[in-house]
Amino acid sequence: MAKIKYEYNPESVSYHKIEESLKTRLVGVLKHILSSSVLAIVIVFILFHFFGSPKERSLQRDNQALTNQISLMNTELNQIQEVLNDLQQRDDNIYRVIFEAEPIHTNIRKSGFGGVNRYAHLENLPSSDIVISTKKRLDKLSKSIYVQSKSYDEVENKVKRKFEMLSAIPAILPIAIKDFGRISAGYGYRIHPIYKTKKMHHGMDFTGNLGTPVYATGDGVIESAKKHNGYGKTIVVNHGYNYKTYYAHLNGYNVKKGQKVKRGEVIGYLGNSGVSTGPHLHYEVRLNNRPQNPVQYYFNDLTADEYDQMVSYAMNTGQSMD
Repeated sequence: MAKIKYEYNPESVSYHKIEESLKTRLVGVLKHILSSSVLAIVIVFILFHFFGSPKERSLQRDNQALTNQISLMNTELNQIQEVLNDLQQRDDNIYRVIFEAEPIHTNIRKSGFGGVNRYAHLENLPSSDIVISTKKRLDKLSKSIYVQSKSYDEVENKVKRKFEMLSAIPAILPIAIKDFGRISAGYGYRIHPIYKTKKMHHGMDFTGNLGTPVYATGDGVIESAKKHNGYGKTIVVNHGYNYKTYYAHLNGYNVKKGQKVKRGEVIGYLGNSGVSTGPHLHYEVRLNNRPQNPVQYYFNDLTADEYDQMVSYAMNTGQSMD
């Protein structure tokens, strides 16, 4: 119900009711609406400015949750980086040292990514600085892990080659210790049995019975199984890694050219072929085609006492048998 207004008339000393025109009423209503709207706008501004809208508050909560998650991710990345640092340290200072490989250069481990800006698509995201920083750490860590995995592949190949090399190096006696009679001549200058002159003897002579088995002293491939001048029936085994072994004055072969053999496999039989003064095996080890003292390679099947005795036999400076 509208409020009735009265006006005092001093001439008549009485009150009479004020009659408002329609225009006056409309103006009043508009003023009321305008003042109410201004007040509402001010209140809304104050609320949104200091407290934010419901949508803003929801986004703020989401951003805070995202920031917390990224912070946890960075903590986990720190832990992963520590583990990777330990692996890199072991790789450079233990594994690569053992298998004679150069450490990976720091520039390779720490190299970045070239080209265009890889993070342009992240620059407009909320909290873009922390997002880009975390993404860079992830990329760097991924690169380091890739480099480390390739390094381990290389070390693994070297391990395999080391095992292959250890199997290939001539490391046992060519005749079982129970089967040969004695070592008639070792490596060094000896008196030739026929020419009676001092001559370099490039191997060791093992006496024994005709037909005594002769063994490959390391894994390899039969390079030849045929007669050689002076050496008679001879087998040459190519072990790879620049090693070859020669088995001369044989009675017969148990292998043929191109055949793969394993250490300890019977490849021939002791004989008396070629320039020889009696049944024996002439055995040589060559590295880079240069004769080596075979006694240095009998480390795989002799006890310490047997090896000492073998060395004393090998120092025999008398006459050779070939």
